Amino acid sequence: MKNFWKVFIVSFFFFIFAIFLGSYSYMKFNNQRLSTSIGGGLGEKGEQPKEEEDAEVKTYKSLTEAFKDDNRLNVLLLGLEEVRTDTIIFASFNFKSKKLDAISIPRDTYIHRKGFDRPEDRKINAIYGQHGLDGVKRAVSYILEGAPIHHHIILDYEGVEKIIDSVGGVEVVVPFHMKYDDPTANPPLKIDIKEGKQLLDGKKALGFLRYRQGNNNKGGYIDGDLGRIRAQQQFLKSFVDKALSFRLPILARTVLEQVETDIRLWEGLSYSTRALGIKPEDIRFMTLPGEGELKWIQGRMLSYFIYDSEEVKKVLEEIFNVKRDSP
Repeated sequence: MKNFWKVFIVSFFFFIFAIFLGSYSYMKFNNQRLSTSIGGGLGEKGEQPKEEEDAEVKTYKSLTEAFKDDNRLNVLLLGLEEVRTDTIIFASFNFKSKKLDAISIPRDTYIHRKGFDRPEDRKINAIYGQHGLDGVKRAVSYILEGAPIHHHIILDYEGVEKIIDSVGGVEVVVPFHMKYDDPTANPPLKIDIKEGKQLLDGKKALGFLRYRQGNNNKGGYIDGDLGRIRAQQQFLKSFVDKALSFRLPILARTVLEQVETDIRLWEGLSYSTRALGIKPEDIRFMTLPGEGELKWIQGRMLSYFIYDSEEVKKVLEEIFNVKRDSP
């Protein structure tokens, strides 16, 4: 039951944007001038930036060419469980089209590093504890054909309840009665959520996101982790929809205290003003192409996720609008 959520973390990317937008709106309302040094994202008097000169989304002949486009923002989102990355998501936002594509990279993704031959070290979720954030960035970029990573956002269990409570909870449809107790979990789990549509506060929401199956392997999602991911995506969409409706800078302190990010305030203000117009329906989630596989390594049978490099390239070409010449 130690497994963290697969998709929820990406919502904080937009929540932080909402906070920046709220701060900007608040300052503008109070006629506070913003310095022209704020990354060029705001004008001299804090007005919104002009329309992009070319509204048409550009096409490219290769991923290498597309990766150089400065109209995209790529962010690595990590959910930590102690020293392992339980959640890894690559989120790419196009400022022109106002579209965001998020690729979830399974924690069991197989990636062999020279000198790290233990079976458990061949999973991507082990890299953070051994090589830190930079190691994870390099691994993700390698898997994604060299895609650049401009920023990162890291979150753990602490503070999730407060953040959800700060927006008044999240409404979801609970597919079945979720009941599970594990006093040995970190933090301890006591889940008891009734079936049906309801508003979940921070504590229940965290239980909803962490739930896999009941005690003694009873209950749970009929289709296993796929069902769990769908339920989490439902939660995420509801959360993003609500988060994007907030424009009050008072939320900033609660959120920003609970995440580790290298997005500085002036950068966030610049990004968020360029992102004005984004809607929940403009967000697309997907999982890294590949399939699960059992492998015998050093006399042990372990489950790995083997990614398909050719399919990964096709997905990236679609996201980054690469149109290769026909043979």
